Amino acid sequence: MEIEESADQIYLPGQELGKDEFLEADQSVYEMLHSLNVKWPCLSFDILHDSLGEERKMYPATAYIVAGTQADKPKNNELIVMKMSQLHKTQNDGDDSDKDSDSDDGILDENPILESKNLKHYGGTNRVRIMPQRDCYIAATWAETGKVHIWDLAPVINSLDTPGRQISQKAQKPLYTVESHSTEGFAMDWSGTIAGRLITGDMHTNIYLTTKAQSTFTADRIPFVGHTSSVEDLQWSPVEKSVFASASADQTICIWDIRSKKKAALSVKAHEADVNVITWNRKVEYLLASGADDGVISIWDLRTFMNNRTSPTPVATFKWHSAPITSIEWNPIEESVFAASGSDDQISIWDLSVEHDPEESSHKIIRKGGIEVPSQLLFIHQGQNDIKEIHWHPQIPGCMISTAASGFNIFKTISV
Repeated sequence: MEIEESADQIYLPGQELGKDEFLEADQSVYEMLHSLNVKWPCLSFDILHDSLGEERKMYPATAYIVAGTQADKPKNNELIVMKMSQLHKTQNDGDDSDKDSDSDDGILDENPILESKNLKHYGGTNRVRIMPQRDCYIAATWAETGKVHIWDLAPVINSLDTPGRQISQKAQKPLYTVESHSTEGFAMDWSGTIAGRLITGDMHTNIYLTTKAQSTFTADRIPFVGHTSSVEDLQWSPVEKSVFASASADQTICIWDIRSKKKAALSVKAHEADVNVITWNRKVEYLLASGADDGVISIWDLRTFMNNRTSPTPVATFKWHSAPITSIEWNPIEESVFAASGSDDQISIWDLSVEHDPEESSHKIIRKGGIEVPSQLLFIHQGQNDIKEIHWHPQIPGCMISTAASGFNIFKTISV
């Protein structure tokens, strides 16, 4: 008697796996999917703008990133500049029956290459951010020691791209260290409109501004005050030179003008839990997205913040993730697309331009607990443990990089 093999099934987060069941990525829905491991897990990273061109769609791909480690001892931590190359297209049609038996050499030739240069960084890195201006490789790191270090990574990148070139002792040390904070923090952002403007927020509610002056930096000693709990994230306005937004564990989102430190210009109770992350849309200047500790994602029209007579409500709310949102970011090219990661080990990709079709109501997909899969949910990426941060690559459309306790993923789906 022949035993019929069970058909592949779509897995939705929250479903329990059977005794002999396991998850396997469907390679047909990824143009590219690679995993990369480093010695120590990295809580945060950022993508370096390179000189290889804009809107790259050819393979193999190359990407440069900078990441900070979480080592076993403070003295063992490093700031790592990585070059990921030979990132080949991995997509297949999902049918293994007609696969050619490739030689071992052929398979090895298509393995991605990871090259790196390391700088000593005392203490783990809570967050790392690159100054967004082109041809400028200035990075800031939020250390668990309570200090913010500013680095010039240009010599490190030159050493990475030029075999045999050494990094000078001077280049292995920070350009400047911000010592305004009395404790550590996670919130940090560089201005995209004024080069050298950096805001940093700590767990004691304080936000400080650091500015570039001539060949050095100057850190303010007087903070922006207004939050009543830890400042979790910061975002500069993409158009207003003096305006930034903050998210806090006090459940609020505040809008600030750097000319007034004693009080936020606007303050809104945004969530019923800690507001962990925010992202300001670079294409649609009045859209802000936020993610909270209860897994809720909210989309805000900042024009409603101006009306003090009513309490603003989000234009969209998504309760898909079952654990805290750890990262959120708008796509730099597609204005209606954003992605979020959660402590439930999934990355969700969304498109706000997708509208619910009543004619398809009979084909709803329902997950455990009777929760309907939203029409705007394009893709769910899994396979990593304890995902901490995600970023879209600004020069490779649709390409995303994520960091987790289990290492890095770099992938491009067929959805974006």
